Amino acid sequence: MRTVHAYGAVDATSPLVPLTIERRDLLPHDVLIDIDYAGICHSDIHTIRGEWGQIQYPQVVGHEIVGRVAAVGSAVTKHRVGDTVGVGCQSNSCGECAQCALGHDQYCINGNTQTYNGVDVDGTITQGGYSEAIVTNENYVVRIPEGLDPAKAAPLLCAGITTYSPLRHWGAGPGKRVAVVGMGGLGHMGVKLAVALGAEVTVLSRGTKKRDDALAFGAARYVDTTDPEAFGALKGSLDLIINTVSAGLDITSYLQLLDVDGALVNVGAPAEPFSVPAFSLIPARRTLAGSTTGGIGEIQEMLDFCAEHGIHPETELVGATEINEAWERVLSSDVRYRFVIDTHTLADAAASADQGLADAPRP
Repeated sequence: MRTVHAYGAVDATSPLVPLTIERRDLLPHDVLIDIDYAGICHSDIHTIRGEWGQIQYPQVVGHEIVGRVAAVGSAVTKHRVGDTVGVGCQSNSCGECAQCALGHDQYCINGNTQTYNGVDVDGTITQGGYSEAIVTNENYVVRIPEGLDPAKAAPLLCAGITTYSPLRHWGAGPGKRVAVVGMGGLGHMGVKLAVALGAEVTVLSRGTKKRDDALAFGAARYVDTTDPEAFGALKGSLDLIINTVSAGLDITSYLQLLDVDGALVNVGAPAEPFSVPAFSLIPARRTLAGSTTGGIGEIQEMLDFCAEHGIHPETELVGATEINEAWERVLSSDVRYRFVIDTHTLADAAASADQGLADAPRP
């Protein structure tokens, strides 16, 4: 076992605090990664607050991980010590079901192992990337291409693949009219990727404060969804809508924007169910769908694509002691567009916390 510094939650409501966690000994096909950077995803907050089901505390989240291989198991062939690598949302799967055989381990029929709040091979609860190191099976570790800046690449392991996968599956490319709903951490990656794939891109977002960014990222059109006249002009004009927001929407009004055979794909996960009248789908053979992240092979494809096209997330680097503030800023949409933690700061944060306890007055 190896003990590492981390930042995590002790319950659903308290601020995150410095922790120490254990990483298991290497199995033959395992890779030990010294983490350099970890992205902050809204999913981290949903999970810690118990909004997506029960979890066990203490819990360390983070599934956008970039670092360097520090050691490998005796049977590892895919990675070498010193390689710059990444770990995303899943860190294992059964490897045997029909979906795994197709390379769709994100849809593992038997349930893949999530990088945090999952059950690891030794029966312990997985702990994520807000930490100094992680141990992962080599098949779930991806290569970070030389063309990507490691300090910016971490959000690609969730925000990037979560938008790339449906764009590829529903055929975004030249001649396709694609809209992205919301331009936050996921949405801004959806815009950049759809543009690079050759689609004509429309951004549908509340207000106008992100209009200039959307156009700079290559969008052909920006529509303020608070404008009551906006949707009328767009009716029947889109082939694919990627909805990245987790807030409830009037799904029917968005479906009306689709042409015949168009699809609205949800990658955001609102807590409340929405109602969909059948006749918002039937007359134009429209599809309402959902999509999760991507399989490991598709993640590597996405990383290579981003390196080839010079695509990086827009990021703000923070230290460990700034994580709680960053979470509050995520909740208030005060980030353009993704926070990345410099995990080298975890040890200093732990030392400061220990010193604070030592200096506290005795009762």
